[in-house]
Amino acid sequence: MENNFDWFVGTWTSRQRRLRSVLAGSDDWYEFPGEHRSWNVLDGAANFDEALFPTQGFGGVTLRLYDKERDQWSLYWASSTRGFDPVPVVGRFGSDGVGTFLADDTWEGRPIKVRYEWSEITPTTARWEQAFSSDGGRTWESNWVAEFTRTG
Repeated sequence: MENNFDWFVGTWTSRQRRLRSVLAGSDDWYEFPGEHRSWNVLDGAANFDEALFPTQGFGGVTLRLYDKERDQWSLYWASSTRGFDPVPVVGRFGSDGVGTFLADDTWEGRPIKVRYEWSEITPTTARWEQAFSSDGGRTWESNWVAEFTRTG
């Protein structure tokens, strides 16, 4: 897979799963649907997607910016409830087609590492997972998973 998000351009539905309590040893997940549309700008050097979660009462946008010199993407997230997160996750797609994007951030005042992973990408499906690490990346706790199905 090339190091880009061209495959994500279009419309999608998703099954979202979120952990109710993050970094608390919880295994209590809840599920909800998502609706998404994604498009490229700047000849593919940037990508937007808008996510709506109608049963949850919020939505969000992701802005992905490509740095050709470094051959990596910076992904920024903003939601209608929490606002703009100025800390991007940064990374690229590997030769195995899996995209891994990392950041140092904080969660409830604690320093953490954040990982986004895009995997299982086909013309009609994809999987995204967010995980946090509170021990410098030695162990990871997945806390949000989305399974996408293309609708257009």
